[in-house]
Amino acid sequence: MWRSSICFAALTLLLAASAYADDVVVLTEENFDKEVGHDRGALVEFYAPWCGHCKKLAPEFEKLGASFKKAKSVLIGKVDCDEHKSICSKYGVSGYPTIQWFPKGSLEPKKYEGARTSEALAEFVNSEGGTNVKIASIPSSVVVLTPDNFNEIVLDEKKDVLVEFYAPWCGHCKSLAPTYEKVATAFHLEEDVVIANVDADAYKELAEKFDVSGFPTLKFFPKNNKAGEDYDGGRDLEDFVTFINEKCGTSRDAKGKLTSQAGIVEELGNLVKEFLSAKDDEKKVVFKRLEEEAGKLKGSTARYGKIYVKAAKSCLDKGSDYAKNEVLRLERILSKSISPAKADEFSLKKNILSIFA
Repeated sequence: MWRSSICFAALTLLLAASAYADDVVVLTEENFDKEVGHDRGALVEFYAPWCGHCKKLAPEFEKLGASFKKAKSVLIGKVDCDEHKSICSKYGVSGYPTIQWFPKGSLEPKKYEGARTSEALAEFVNSEGGTNVKIASIPSSVVVLTPDNFNEIVLDEKKDVLVEFYAPWCGHCKSLAPTYEKVATAFHLEEDVVIANVDADAYKELAEKFDVSGFPTLKFFPKNNKAGEDYDGGRDLEDFVTFINEKCGTSRDAKGKLTSQAGIVEELGNLVKEFLSAKDDEKKVVFKRLEEEAGKLKGSTARYGKIYVKAAKSCLDKGSDYAKNEVLRLERILSKSISPAKADEFSLKKNILSIFA
């Protein structure tokens, strides 16, 4: 089992990294001159993906980006120097990370030499950019476990639970903190999935109970095995997302959006094919069978079954073009800014209606 320490310091967990990541503008050779040096100041991090110091800075810089998201006079951006060597060479970058401030209307940067915390960076940007922005904090999506709530949450046979046993003093744990937070954020709308952690240094009895001898130890407690299973997978966000989707039957991507497979029930899909190929006078017979099969579904798939039935009924009542037109309408809605819960609802409908279309 991979035992590299991945401690989750409680204060660090205030960072909802998944939400922050999109707030740092990705700068490339194609857009750098369009984004920087015009009508707003820009703080730019020049980094390399393999750089340990860059990885450590990432959650702080992402938090900075989230805090300045609404500050129209300031841009928080980053450049991957492995991908865009010409930009980094142009601005004299020789080590990573290098952070530079580009004043409004200027491509002559000033190097940032201060502390690499979101608070220190914000103070610098406020001073240089004439802003007065405070660092935002977002509650963690990771469930914090203690002896008081461990059994209630982890041993709930209706929940699939991933638990990280960590110690606050271990450095590698801190490096995983933003990734683990992203995992929790990606699945926070899944009622039957819990992403949790426990301070095994403070609660040694819990660590001993589950044979935890190194940090981090990650254990998965599925609905049908509350003795727990060792998590031996990778530590990248995609590794966790793939694992949870496979184990829990979910269909999420790394940003928490439903994939095109969400809501797809193979048994009902076969009936839909039969429904679509049936002659008009036979469609009602197939519809009845679809309705019966959908009624047999349990858990979250029961909800999907209702959408299948409703879609088939609408196709019967409104004609063969109904599904196609409805898919297009839902795609237009999903292209706009809507709440995650609404995005889930419309994505499920779109995925299922696509089968009818």
